[in-house]
Amino acid sequence: MTTTSTPLPLARKGAPPLPEALAAPRHSLMTRTGERLAWYGDASGSGRPLVLIHSINAAPSSFEVKPLFDQYRGQRPVYSLDLPGFGHADRPVGPYSAERFAAAIVDFLDQVVKQSADVLALSLSGEFAARAALKAPGRIGSLALISPTGFGARQPFGPGIGRPLHRFLTLPLLGSAAYALVSSRPSINYYLGKSFVGKPPAELIDYAYATSHQPGARFAPLMFLSMQLFTRDAPQRLYGSLPTKLPVLAIADRDPYVTFEKLAGFVAAHPNWRFESLAPHLGLPQWERLPAVVAALDQFWAEAPAGV
Repeated sequence: MTTTSTPLPLARKGAPPLPEALAAPRHSLMTRTGERLAWYGDASGSGRPLVLIHSINAAPSSFEVKPLFDQYRGQRPVYSLDLPGFGHADRPVGPYSAERFAAAIVDFLDQVVKQSADVLALSLSGEFAARAALKAPGRIGSLALISPTGFGARQPFGPGIGRPLHRFLTLPLLGSAAYALVSSRPSINYYLGKSFVGKPPAELIDYAYATSHQPGARFAPLMFLSMQLFTRDAPQRLYGSLPTKLPVLAIADRDPYVTFEKLAGFVAAHPNWRFESLAPHLGLPQWERLPAVVAALDQFWAEAPAGV
């Protein structure tokens, strides 16, 4: 898929605001801890709601799930959530943690959706969605995880390394310089290009650049780069603790940033889990293999036990 677009403006303090990621109404909500989240929604369809959650990196937003939002709007209630520190949500200095992101998902489900929903999350946000399912099991009826983290052979390093690394990355001059490098247009083009078999859409690059240049945009990504948002031993400590009646679909082929050595064995040992590769893709199949993703999701939801 290749598109052309006019580059979006650089948005810093006093500059024009971030454009909308989706052609749908955008709303805000206040979490229990007093921070503002942003979400898009189209409730014109019927049936169980679908909640879409972007990934975590230097420049994520609801734009990442745009193909899926556009696919399902009108068919069923569909929502996309901007997590704390990203998109149109508040972007405070911190602190950021896996628990904070999971709590934001729970607050959104409690305050906006208010019924059991199918939740689809990208990459590291799959770990946050799993945490949310453990915190509020009645709110999540199924989980679909695209390129989920936590199933690689290598463990993320612990807080003994992550905290000093974060302090190093957030030194006044170094932090700004490091983030300026990873959020530059050539860098975004390079790293997004690694996630596509073909050429990444220009509109996706443009929006990633725009969202990464909002005031406060560096705070959450620098925590991500210090590896403190990942769960060590996630298959045992996180995914393995999910209710055995919760249907889970993992979609994964190859990914330049995530490996899946433990995924097939985990799925084989957990009957409520399903695995689809939908090859070939490099972590963003909703952009390059949308019909295959939709077919896999529709079959998964059709076969999920009613009332879960």
